Order: sequence, then C-alpha cells, then structure tokens
Amino acid sequence: MTDLNRLTIAGARDALAQREVTAAELTEACLAAISASGRLNAFVHETPDMARAMAAEADRRIAAGEALPMTGIPVGIKDVFCVKGVPSQAASRILSGFRPEYESTVTQNLWNAGAVMLGKLNQDEFAMGSTNETSCYGRAVNPWKGTDGTELTPGGSSGGSAAAVAADLCLGATGTDTGGSIRQPAAFTGTVGLRPTYGRVSRWGVIAYASSLDQAGPMTKSVRDAAIMLGAMASVDPQDSTSADIPVPDYEALLTGDIRGKKIGIPREYRVDGMPDEIDALWRKGAEMLRDAGAEIVDISLPHTKYALPAYYVIAPAEASSNLARYDGVRYGHRARLGQGDGITEMYEKTRAEGFGPEVRRRIIIGTYVLSAGFYDAYYNRARKVRSLIKGDFDAAFGAGVDAILAPTTPSAAFPLGAMDAADPVQMYLQDVFTVTLNLAGLPGIAVPVGQDGQGLPLGLQLIGRPFEEGDLLNQALVLERAAGFVAKPERWW
Repeated sequence: MTDLNRLTIAGARDALAQREVTAAELTEACLAAISASGRLNAFVHETPDMARAMAAEADRRIAAGEALPMTGIPVGIKDVFCVKGVPSQAASRILSGFRPEYESTVTQNLWNAGAVMLGKLNQDEFAMGSTNETSCYGRAVNPWKGTDGTELTPGGSSGGSAAAVAADLCLGATGTDTGGSIRQPAAFTGTVGLRPTYGRVSRWGVIAYASSLDQAGPMTKSVRDAAIMLGAMASVDPQDSTSADIPVPDYEALLTGDIRGKKIGIPREYRVDGMPDEIDALWRKGAEMLRDAGAEIVDISLPHTKYALPAYYVIAPAEASSNLARYDGVRYGHRARLGQGDGITEMYEKTRAEGFGPEVRRRIIIGTYVLSAGFYDAYYNRARKVRSLIKGDFDAAFGAGVDAILAPTTPSAAFPLGAMDAADPVQMYLQDVFTVTLNLAGLPGIAVPVGQDGQGLPLGLQLIGRPFEEGDLLNQALVLERAAGFVAKPERWW
C-alpha cells in the first residue's frame, strides 16, 4: 500500500486487522509526512521515538488478537493536552520548558486503546483565538490556498490539529472547543470536527481556558473516524468533577445512515445580516439533503441567540482570568529576570507581562474587570443569566421534538493570515457568531464539510444535538456527509 498517511482511521484499522500494513509502517509514513511539512508549522513538538515504540507495542497487540479500534492509529495531540514527559505549553511562553509528570485522561485513554503519539500540535495561546496567530510557536498555515496563492488561516484555536489532519500528517487529532475551536478550524480545512456534550470527555490534564466551556473532542477525515475516536477518548473520570457518569456507547455501531422521521430544526436567528450568499445557499442545500434522506425540516426560534456572543466574551475571559492566575513564575515555566531591589510583586508582574501574549493579556484584563466588585453584577452575573436563557431556548426546541439543529459553522471560508486586524479584536470575535451558543448550553456539535466557495475553498455546516446523544448526531452527520460527497483535498505545496 502507498500513501499510508492518507488513510482514514477506519481504513487503517481494517488494513491493520487484515495484515495488509503494520502500525510501524503506518507510523513511518506519517513521520515522513510531518518531516516534509515544515511550512505548515502544524507540529511543534515531534515525538518520533515515542511513536515508534508505541507502534511496536500496537503491532504486538494486533498479532495477539488484542486490538481495539484505535490500536496502531497515529494521532497528533493539541498542545493544550498534558502528555507525560513531553513539552506541553498551550502555545505560551509562560509555560516554556514545562514537561508534565502526569498524563491527561484523554491521552491516557487513547494510549490505552493503542493509539500512537506523533507529537504536539500548534494552537492559539491558551486556546484564545480564531486564527492560530497568537501562538508562541508562530502561526500554523492552512494546507488550502487562495486562488492567488495567498496563505490562509487554518482557524483557531485548534488550527494545528485541523491543518495536520487536512494535510494527511496524521490520521486524527485531538482538539478543544471553548467557543468553536474544533468546529471552525474543521470548516476552514475541509475536515470533520466534533465537540461532545460538556462532561462527555474528561477535562483532567487539559490546560484550562474557561472551565465551564472547555470540551475536548476529535478532529478527523470523516464522520466514521470521529465516531471511532470519540469512543476511545470519552470516559467518566473521578478526577474531573464535571465528568458525566453515563455509559459510552459504541458510536460507530450507531451509524446506520437512517434518519427517516427525524426532525431537524433551522433556527431563524442564525440568518444574520451580511451572511454571504454562498453560506446561505449551502445551508439551504444541506437542509434539502437531510429532507431527501427522510428527515422533517422545521423552522425554529432561538430568540436569545443575539446575546450569545457578548455573553460568551464576558464569561470566557472571566474564567480565564481566574484560571491563568496560577501562572506566576514561582513553581514552573517562565520566570522573568529581576532587577536589583525587585520583590515578589515585581517578579509576578514582569513574568506575566513577558510570558503572556497580547490576546491573552487582553482577555485577562477583560475578565478581571468584569469580576471586579463594582462590575460583577452588571457584567458577569448578567451574562450568566443570559446563558441560562440561551440554554432554555435549546431545551424548548428539543422539548418540542426537534432531534438536531442545522446551521452554518462559520460566516465565511478561510481568510488570509493577517487579515484580522489585531487593533480590532471584535473582528476576530465575530468569527464565533454561529458556534458559541452550544458551548454556553453545553451541547454537542459537529462540523461537516459540505461544499466549496468560488475560490474552491471548503465550506462546512454544523449539526447541534441533544445532550449526550452524540450517537444520533453522528448518524445525522453521516447522512449529510454522504449526500454532500465532499472529497476535495488541497493541492500539495508545502
């Protein structure tokens, strides 16, 4: 077999089971692809020795008949996940040199399932950003290019994960989604990104941004691959008090391709001013695809949608300011060089000023402001009340019999790197207009590539599901994926 790195997880699993390929060969193909991909800047810490050792163990398990669906599958890990002995910086200078002595639950679950660790992937610093341009490693680059050769953003914050999967550097990758950071990069790169229900996947060992919003999930080449990878990642975890003690089903077995009688909602509030005609047409086309498969398409109202973005950008920075207070230069990571007469206060101030990038500092300042005594009720408490109203909108829709909600993932295709003016962060924040609602409500969502724009760049739609019903959501996404027939790949230039 040739081009082993281009296989899907499902295809590689079957080839491994039939002894058509070994995990070692699969791993070497991915390592070679990574070595030749420097211009994408997707992988930031490579772990070839670990990968080869894990591949050898996977081959032993396969030979002994002990293989699980992810055994021998090479994956990339977003830098926000702690992997024992491997640099885990969340793309921030303040964590330079940090090598955790513990393993995140998600990565441990993957290793227990036999997956192979290729290395750590680029991201926005502390997962704060929508373009992967806030990283201390430099920006990741989308494998897709504009018609004029312009380099494009892979999206953020899981931009490195999306770029690596789209460029066939790995068969799957982990991502995290706080306000759209799995689904938006997936839409920009023509890949599949699944954000599970809050509590379905443990957050233990994942470097926190906003604890009530963060959720880890898979980024893959197909919906079936997402089902396989989520099954390996998900678990109840006593180390995470928000982890749900709900059995993890066999998600792949639930992929029947039959959605007859399912009710799919189309939220009228998502038809925002200035939506490009291409996105609107794609949304209508997606609804027709689901209708043709036997689903009932119904208009629904989510009346508090317009308040989601401002509520999110109060709650997320507030939680970030609290979570990031621990990075002070005392115990680990970067510590500033002090001048004569400097005390501990100066050490804290200089370390944090040097260690955090501009976007992280901006969000810490916003968060500290909205949590301050004089503004707590005016901003933070009000945002929490709005959050409850947004969740109530979804509860009402699902209570009325809606099985899933179809919406655009992003307001545009991937745009050029540097196009978002750092002096106007609101421009970047508006990229999350379609994605933040389900994070505030704790719901699962999946982005599926459905078409291309006039430049040939991928465009995606997202499906939003009921809590802890990822199996149904994946099945609906499979129908959309099959109907769309999206098979386009970026031309190799890197």
